[in-house]
Amino acid sequence: MGTFLLLMAQAGAVGGELTEAAGEGGFGLNTNILDANLINLAIIISVLFIFGRRVLGNTLQERRERIASAIQTAEQRTKDAAAALAEQQQKLAQAQAEAERIKKAAEGNAQKAREAILAQAAVDVERMKETAASDLNTEREKAIAQLRQKVVAMALQKAESELRTGIADDAQHTLIDRSIALLGGS
Repeated sequence: MGTFLLLMAQAGAVGGELTEAAGEGGFGLNTNILDANLINLAIIISVLFIFGRRVLGNTLQERRERIASAIQTAEQRTKDAAAALAEQQQKLAQAQAEAERIKKAAEGNAQKAREAILAQAAVDVERMKETAASDLNTEREKAIAQLRQKVVAMALQKAESELRTGIADDAQHTLIDRSIALLGGS
């Protein structure tokens, strides 16, 4: 502020000198360097104010437009990013739904396979039981056949031994009568 007052005071002094020089009636050379500098400074400031205002205004306007353009670009990028995010979230939801569907299908297939294996195992167990029962019946029949053979062999032995020792007459008659009755003749 003090510099401005100093400049004003000097400008007033320069104005006084100019009137004195004009009063003398001639054109002269101002040898006072400070007075000449103030006039030059006032001219430069005026020129800068008049022309600089346009240049500075244009520069500021261009900068404002660049900033507005950058903001619009950033907003557009934000919108694009939000749209891409929404799309990727939708794809993620679809992928999760597909994974859940595949998981349920796999569980269903596993349950069906389990049931099929259990059914086959039950059939196999039943077949094994039947085979075991058949084998048991076959073994029983073999054992019965062997017992019959032994009984027949023992009966033949006993009959042969009794034939050798002889049969009593009443036993012989009883045996013959029984044999005839069995044959159907009474």
